[in-house]
Amino acid sequence: MRAKITYAVTAAVLVVYFVLVGSRGVMLIQQGTVLTVAFGCAVLVLPAIGVWFLWQNTRFVTRANRLAAELEAEGGLPVDELKRTPGGRIDRDSADAVFARRREETEDAPDDWRCWFRLAVAYHDARDTPRARKAMQRAIALHAAGERDRDGQPVRN
Repeated sequence: MRAKITYAVTAAVLVVYFVLVGSRGVMLIQQGTVLTVAFGCAVLVLPAIGVWFLWQNTRFVTRANRLAAELEAEGGLPVDELKRTPGGRIDRDSADAVFARRREETEDAPDDWRCWFRLAVAYHDARDTPRARKAMQRAIALHAAGERDRDGQPVRN
């Protein structure tokens, strides 16, 4: 719950920032000189990219949380079996051992979104965030491909 609150506060602060920066860009454009119009357009690009990034990240997190809830309802969430250091950090050898098992599971069932979800968690535990994100994106895509509406058509998220 704490992570959701932190994410919501951060997103709200970013939106306020985007509005402030966007208003400055509009003010520069309204000045009407070639230089201020060019600067104003450049300034408007930054909030546009920021809004797009925030939207994509929010969609990703929402979809990943939906998969986690579904997997939890099935009783298929990975159990935390990792050894930890006295400071609470995950032991690297332990994370590597769990990762190897998750990778084998995924290789055995490459079209199962559940395996890809568990592999993403293992990548995250091994501190490989880019690969964790890619594995979670694969799990989301496989889950979406498996969902069908009443007419048998794939459901778009």
